[in-house]
Amino acid sequence: MTHPYSAPCDSVLDTIGRTPLIRLSRVAAGIRTPVYGKAEYANPGGSVKDRIGLAIIEDAERRGELAPGGTIVEGTSGNTGVGLAIAAALKGYRCIFTMPDKMSQEKVRLLKAYGAEVVITPTAVPPTHPDNYVMKAKQIVHDTPGAILANQFYNPVNPEAHYRTTGPEIWEQTGGRITHLVAGAGTGGTVSGAGRYLKERNPRIRVIAGDPVGSLYTGYAATHEMGEGHPYKVEGIGGDKIPTTIWFDCIDEWRQLGDKAAMAMARRVSREEGILVGGSAGLNVHLALDVAREVDDPGACVVTILCDTGERYLSKVFNDEWMQENQLLDKPQLTVGDLLEQRQGGAPALVSVAPSAAVRQALNLMSTWGVSQIPVLDGAECVGGLIEGTLMTRALAQPALLDRPVREVMEGPFPLVDAHFPTDRLAAMLTRESPAALVQRDGALVGIVSRYDVLQHMIGTR
Repeated sequence: MTHPYSAPCDSVLDTIGRTPLIRLSRVAAGIRTPVYGKAEYANPGGSVKDRIGLAIIEDAERRGELAPGGTIVEGTSGNTGVGLAIAAALKGYRCIFTMPDKMSQEKVRLLKAYGAEVVITPTAVPPTHPDNYVMKAKQIVHDTPGAILANQFYNPVNPEAHYRTTGPEIWEQTGGRITHLVAGAGTGGTVSGAGRYLKERNPRIRVIAGDPVGSLYTGYAATHEMGEGHPYKVEGIGGDKIPTTIWFDCIDEWRQLGDKAAMAMARRVSREEGILVGGSAGLNVHLALDVAREVDDPGACVVTILCDTGERYLSKVFNDEWMQENQLLDKPQLTVGDLLEQRQGGAPALVSVAPSAAVRQALNLMSTWGVSQIPVLDGAECVGGLIEGTLMTRALAQPALLDRPVREVMEGPFPLVDAHFPTDRLAAMLTRESPAALVQRDGALVGIVSRYDVLQHMIGTR
């Protein structure tokens, strides 16, 4: 097969589209239905939006709405802005983009790198509020001579671009074998345009639109009434208004997915398939795998959209701290065994004495190894415990105890926990009277963990 770029290109605009179709065999392991991802991150601007950026500008030029030296304005989550900015850079237009403040800093910096001006607006405002990013863009057009609004949510050029390019590419690349298209809806252009083309070629093809939990689209598709949405973290898909660029008659089914599952899948695709993608692609792949499992047919063919590159989300989706702060990534649960392994110093994992050992010997061991608790072991069984503070107080009051066996002064045995026991649950078990716990692995004692060890972990010193 001839590579699409076997001949030199006149400009970077010639490299838009004709993106690869890649089988997702690792995240789909165990699923009989083949699942493919349309690699839209391979566009020059790193996303599917490159397709509509060029198409919108060329349409405005043909209509005479965009004159030389004009300004292109758009409310964008970032990727459409990049697509517009790339084309504008070659054609000599000024770009001004408004963007909600939930978008990653990588996207803001990228737009500025292409020479665009970026205006940040608050996310948590109603769609009709003057500070909403779409309303702000309209105001800038009104105030700027020679400016046009790209208007991706209401511009029919958006889905038409995918009807002309994305749909035919998928049909050709699958040899007409595609049975299901799964694509998230932001403006709805991709799923609508590509979906309409594919259904014209084969009406049996099912088109499934993905939607983040919190978006209004799925509810509207079912009831044709505007519900109430709520904020979500996945960028570039879903919405709090209904765009005219969603062709509902081309979509057979709507499915929603939460932020956590979408971003977890984005991380899996990156680590298991070697394809660095963003959260919207994670949502698409997760839903595509669900569809493939349900279909369970090796003769079927599920295609989904890998919308953009994960390089735009290094400070979010691929940042453990950000994910944990937003309750999107469970903190790795530290076990008691992990705590033992983190302990520094040269002391043995378990310092113990027999019931017959002298109190003097026990205190010497505590001093030598810098430990404050010692279990009293009779063979493999803990029959008691010694606590440094209590033992020293008694020995100072009765020096004769130093030569007595510890069985006469020992306290109750320390609690016993498995090495896999969560450290956060252990903290509640340790008290002044029982300040340490013995740790066992596969039935054998392997160490002791004290309140001091747990506290040191909590304050971050180990």
